[in-house]
Amino acid sequence: MRFSEVIGQEKVKARLRQMADDGRVPHAMLFCGPYGCGKMATALAFASYLLCSSHSDDDSCGQCKQCAMLRKWEHPDLHFTFPVIKPKNTPADYKPVSDDFIREWHQMLGKGPYFTLQQWMEYLPVENQQSLITVAESDALTRKLSLSSSQGGYKVALIWLPEKMNLQAANKILKLLEEPPRQTVFIMVSEQPEQLLDTIVSRTQRIDFQRLNEDEIFHALVDRRAIDEEQARRVAHIATGDWSKALEELDAGSENRQFLDFFIMLMRLAYTRNVKELKRWSENVAAIGRERQRRMLTYFLRLIRENFMYNFHQPQLNYMTVEEENFARNFARFVNERNVIAISDRLQLAIRDIGQNANAKIVFFDLALQTIIDIKK
Repeated sequence: MRFSEVIGQEKVKARLRQMADDGRVPHAMLFCGPYGCGKMATALAFASYLLCSSHSDDDSCGQCKQCAMLRKWEHPDLHFTFPVIKPKNTPADYKPVSDDFIREWHQMLGKGPYFTLQQWMEYLPVENQQSLITVAESDALTRKLSLSSSQGGYKVALIWLPEKMNLQAANKILKLLEEPPRQTVFIMVSEQPEQLLDTIVSRTQRIDFQRLNEDEIFHALVDRRAIDEEQARRVAHIATGDWSKALEELDAGSENRQFLDFFIMLMRLAYTRNVKELKRWSENVAAIGRERQRRMLTYFLRLIRENFMYNFHQPQLNYMTVEEENFARNFARFVNERNVIAISDRLQLAIRDIGQNANAKIVFFDLALQTIIDIKK
């Protein structure tokens, strides 16, 4: 992975290169920024730059022994930590760690450095579980980092989504940050740094990433995906600075299309007050797993906003796909100043309840019944 493969983020890349070239690499860094801006891609590129034995043109060379191992993400001094789940039918005392799923992790990385938690979960045997980084992972990482570097240089611990650590794991990682092993660099890539312990954040150097601009996404779509310019412009606008979202829009089987179908069904059934079918709807969405339910509700929340803004007839304020806009033409008038806040609040409440493991059937049926009232305002 080279810096040249990272979309945009030129200032961050230049800053990281300068740190490495000056020998002033912090022992712990926290990469923060909007979804899809390239935090993980930059972290992978920086790890490669640190481990490469022969830099050239302000980038890893891509040809040395170290880079050969990095192409398969099998470098012995690069250690990955990421959220995992406990598969069904495993012993009660089994404590999953990242290495248990390293083959799946390599498979995902092999498809590109831009991915989401949702995409990672598709590689795991998920059965209505939420992913975590457990204390067993902290213990495993401590053992790995206690060993000397096999190649004589840096050891890099790349922790993806550290906010997924439970409290015990976070406290053990904190001890590692307070007394870091020699020549070890921690790179934490976080989507929600506010959920981390303040003591962990205080021991890292925070590096903030900016949202990608439309031109950067447009040129990446044209150059890397061979998309025609007209389609690339629309996708770049819809993506709102999120490269992962741009890729999802290109995917004909995108999960969002299924979510759109669920949204349309909910609104139509609520409008006709079809309680029997709304009950069936709630049972169907309750069966898709908690992680997907939360993503679906977040998607619903976005569509409510988009439909409300559609009423102002200002295209530059809308970020909808063709399918979403086709539905909004007739539906948007039902989302107005009298109900938009109430509907949004109910969706946010449902997101919270699902996150706290409430009964999904009850949560979604209650949401459906309340929508009957709200949609008629």
